[in-house]
Amino acid sequence: MATEPADIRPKDPPTLAEWARRRERGSVFWLRVMCFISLRMGRAVGRFILYFIAAYFFAFAPEAGRHSRNYLRRALGREPTARDRFRHVLAFASTIHDRFHLVHGHYDKYDITIEGEPLVRSLLDAGHGAFLMGAHIGSFEVTRAVGQRQPGLRVAMAMYEDNANKVGDQLAAINPAAKLDVITLGRMDAMLRIHEFLEQGAFVGVLGDRTFGEEPGEIVNFLGAPARIPVGALRAAAILRRPVVFMVGLYRGDRRYHVVFEPLADFSSVPAGGRNAAVQAALVTYAALLEKYCRSDPYNWFNFYDFWRDGTEA
Repeated sequence: MATEPADIRPKDPPTLAEWARRRERGSVFWLRVMCFISLRMGRAVGRFILYFIAAYFFAFAPEAGRHSRNYLRRALGREPTARDRFRHVLAFASTIHDRFHLVHGHYDKYDITIEGEPLVRSLLDAGHGAFLMGAHIGSFEVTRAVGQRQPGLRVAMAMYEDNANKVGDQLAAINPAAKLDVITLGRMDAMLRIHEFLEQGAFVGVLGDRTFGEEPGEIVNFLGAPARIPVGALRAAAILRRPVVFMVGLYRGDRRYHVVFEPLADFSSVPAGGRNAAVQAALVTYAALLEKYCRSDPYNWFNFYDFWRDGTEA
């Protein structure tokens, strides 16, 4: 069970996890090229090219393919076919491609359904802020469609500096006018900034399915095997006594997306002595929710590395 942190000051920089050490393929230049093609020549032309890009990575990224096969075997409950594995890569490529349009605010081009919107509205009306805890599943950009229908909704993303810089570079390549509030984790003022956003009634978003290295994590059962999931965001929510909502934007093919918001935990009235147990319970719930959508929409989870590698570590 997790132990209560003595303070919230950042420790020494963690050893990078496997996913963070791996050099990502692609570049800002190619993002600009694909963005130009898709926006100027049309989404259909961009989609046509996308199939060739997906085929390239399917054929020439064997390590990612091996991890994709391992994940799909667990999510599908059977040995994945080549079609399954290509569909996984294509879904990932499709969400990146649609990002070009979504970051420009072209939500009307898509068929977006939203489940759990009243939950977001109620928290927004309460004005105390909340945590939105997602994962590398589907599209985060499409969840911003809720903001188009909920006046006053503001979301700041909490992420590590390297990721923040990558996201900033990608947004600048796609749409220089796009802005994203980012809270950089690992800095002395990270918790203070999270608290400030929450006090303003804003939501703080975090993708909770990856550890950065030696940061606090807990072993939970996920898709039939032990996996290590970071616990920092839930601890922060418990310390700040805020509710946590699970969020996901599922890609359902072509122009269809389904956004879901589900209650994950509410630390508003949890006493200090009960935080550890409450955080542990919330982590188990998070893993169960993530597993639920990995099984219902298996091609949407985009962790192309050995997610279960650290599951045997104490």
